[in-house]
Amino acid sequence: MPTINIDGKQIDFKQGQTVIEAGRSAKIDIPHFCWHPKLSISGNCRVCLVEIEKMPKLAIACSTLAADGMVVHTNSQKALDARNAVMEFILINHPLDCPICDEAGECKLQEYAYAHGKGESRFEEIKVRKDKRVQLGPHIKFDGERCILCSRCIRFSDEIAKENQLTFVKRGDSVTIQTFPGESFDNPYTLNTTDICPVGALTNQDFRFKSRVWEMSQTKSICIGCSRGCNTEVWVRNNEILRLTPRYNPDVNSYWMCDHGRLDTFQHVNSIKRIDETYVRRAGQLQSVSWDEALKVTAESLKDYKGNEIAFIGSAYTSCEDNFAMLRFAKSIGVTNFAFLTHVVLGDKDDILINEDKTPNTLGAELVGVKNAGLSLAAIQKGIMEGKIKALYVIEDDIASFNTDIEQAINKLELLIVHATNLNKTTKLADIVFPVSTYAEKNGTYVNFLGRLQRIRPAVATEEMDRALDGMEMSRWDKFGTKFDRWMQGHKYNSRASWKIFSSLSALLGGKLKYNMAEEVFTDIANSVEAFHGLDYDEIGDLGVQLKVKNQVTTKVELNA
Repeated sequence: MPTINIDGKQIDFKQGQTVIEAGRSAKIDIPHFCWHPKLSISGNCRVCLVEIEKMPKLAIACSTLAADGMVVHTNSQKALDARNAVMEFILINHPLDCPICDEAGECKLQEYAYAHGKGESRFEEIKVRKDKRVQLGPHIKFDGERCILCSRCIRFSDEIAKENQLTFVKRGDSVTIQTFPGESFDNPYTLNTTDICPVGALTNQDFRFKSRVWEMSQTKSICIGCSRGCNTEVWVRNNEILRLTPRYNPDVNSYWMCDHGRLDTFQHVNSIKRIDETYVRRAGQLQSVSWDEALKVTAESLKDYKGNEIAFIGSAYTSCEDNFAMLRFAKSIGVTNFAFLTHVVLGDKDDILINEDKTPNTLGAELVGVKNAGLSLAAIQKGIMEGKIKALYVIEDDIASFNTDIEQAINKLELLIVHATNLNKTTKLADIVFPVSTYAEKNGTYVNFLGRLQRIRPAVATEEMDRALDGMEMSRWDKFGTKFDRWMQGHKYNSRASWKIFSSLSALLGGKLKYNMAEEVFTDIANSVEAFHGLDYDEIGDLGVQLKVKNQVTTKVELNA
């Protein structure tokens, strides 16, 4: 391979790479504002100026192609003086908004001003005034004074979102960004511009002024908005999710995620409709009871029915572990009727990230056996109407809202047990309700529609976690770091993962399910399901692993009427 010398370090590079890309591959950071690895090169910020031997002038590293034998100096006096001058120029009209700017703590301009600026300005004139708090679209606020005109947002809108909605207007020191006449910045991916904006010019209206970045914990997870499973970071303060941001994964979502996934998929975690207690129906009313009592009533109630009189409904919303534990428990009490609902919205997709399947784990539920076990949903519904199926156990899906036929069938049941995170139509009809942990409160795995197995981790604490921590050796706390210290604030819901509930019920019924941790459930999956053989949580890692399965979900589409 050809080689380039950057700051005395010999680096192999691929033909076609630029100097900044060659340096990046060797972990040499060349300052930049306008360059982004997934956007076209504009070369307008000039902060990446470097000195290249045998070149008469400084060159910008973002657009200069690396050449075999090239010698580059990023920290020569000539390069440093030019970088300082560029920083002084950029800061001339920049407002002193750092104390009130949402970008503080993750602002490239702050970082570069400290590392590469002079710390003083010779500019004594009045700064240029531009429009502030401009509503560019339904989710984006724009501050013209903070904008450094890097054009990242313009290029993203055109090249990634495929919606050419933004442009520069005016000239000289009056130049600013606007939408085209009659346009609103409203494509499904607008909030990605708040991530790639190197300053605080573009802000997320939903998150605006809610928290400083250093006040929040940060946990790796995935988006549950559709079967893509975009990799995310969950940001939490006082045990409440304040925002989601995309996490780079070249095999799933690159650097991006859609606005729906970013704004809507975590609202249920701290919703006022969140279920915080276990309930048992008595005298026609759902009454709050203790966990022990609810488990005991459930175990005794299930004894009243033969295996073929009970049906279980799994969920494409919850983890592989929860679905697998459900199957193991159901089979242990002789049940052979299983199904789960698919939630597909035909036509609601694009060629970027958004998928028609609006659940995160349809393929995972199929792989662990829910699809191939027992009857179809229609057959279960028919069995209920004919009186053959008398008890129904539903985990983490609102089946009563699926269509009116299912709702009518539910009304004919003698027993309805439901695991749910939030109040819904199904919980209102239930005889027993268990509050279960959301995807942000437990460990587990999901499989996206392409067959990629990925992990979720707890970002929000529950009372169950607190009890577990009470008995944990202090040395094990170090594994979690300060995240758990932050968790000790805010409200914690009295919920448990579905797999843990099935393990408790199994113990009451003399079964063999004795899971104490999600890892133990996954180990059982890995030993039982061929597609998961040889895997564990460490092997899955932060970016997931590709399973050897068909690259599409084969379940028959059932449209939610």
